[in-house]
Amino acid sequence: LTNSRSQITYQPAREDDPGRRRPNIQLAKEQLGWEPTVPLKEGLRHTIHYFDELLRNS
Repeated sequence: LTNSRSQITYQPAREDDPGRRRPNIQLAKEQLGWEPTVPLKEGLRHTIHYFDELLRNS
């Protein structure tokens, strides 16, 4: 999505790292009546664009 040529540097996991993350939006659905309306890939594109613009203008 970013077309980045950046080199990835892997670091050891923190001691308290959960190992696997599995976000659950069930609580937001139940208590707030909220559900996502933007598909993941589109949302990531918007987020990448936002931070790209932020960095360009700083």
